Amino acid sequence: MYTQCPECLTVFKLGSAELAAAHAAVRCSHCNAVFDALPTLSEQLPAEPIGKLERHAEQATPPQLGLPVFRPNRGPQGSLNFDPQDRPRAHERASGPPQFTRHRRHHRPQHNGRWIVGSLVLTLLLGGEIAWAERDLWINDSSLRPWVESACATLGCRLPLRRDDDLLQLASRDIRPHPSVPGALIISATLQNAADFAQPFPVVEITLSDLDEQRIAMRRFLPGEYISDPRALARGLAPEAKAPLVFEVADPGKSAVAFEFKFE
Repeated sequence: MYTQCPECLTVFKLGSAELAAAHAAVRCSHCNAVFDALPTLSEQLPAEPIGKLERHAEQATPPQLGLPVFRPNRGPQGSLNFDPQDRPRAHERASGPPQFTRHRRHHRPQHNGRWIVGSLVLTLLLGGEIAWAERDLWINDSSLRPWVESACATLGCRLPLRRDDDLLQLASRDIRPHPSVPGALIISATLQNAADFAQPFPVVEITLSDLDEQRIAMRRFLPGEYISDPRALARGLAPEAKAPLVFEVADPGKSAVAFEFKFE
């Protein structure tokens, strides 16, 4: 089957395993966008050139399936019918007192120390997994950061840079044709860190739109794609510092008249 990314319009081939893994939610390997694969799911591709795949119309009620292929046989366990001749006769029944009059054996109390220790270990592991899943909250919160730094210094670990995308600003931006590569554009901008602490370089998303504000092209740039010095990446953007950003992209055509930056 085939599906199409609504962000960059890339068409992918997928099977039932990828479709069922996250209830039809998939991630685009080109622009990293997460989208629902069902609206454009198709068994075959249309004739080239391929633009946008046709989206399935939504129905108020689910369709009824009418062509069965296989139905497993549950065997005699699922049947409510029985033959009275199959019931045991009175002389064939086991002798002895009825089941409800039999005394249960008294079990000796067992020590639960192992269960208690195991429960404590599992509780600690669960707390560690929750703390790791919410690590961005511990690292970026101004009131919790000193405590985490103190604990990390004791354990001999190193914290990543604190991050607040709201304090990353664009001081300037510009777009122009590439001087030496035909059919390409150069997008330049100046990134400013308005925080009083160093921040990591963000993932930069650039979107090109037409006059109707319809998205024509979009791409996300990782920090390593626009910062070539690994030492600068490790240090991050210093407080109140500015960094020039330059991106080379393919020209989507004259219909692209506006562009937008977003940090992630």
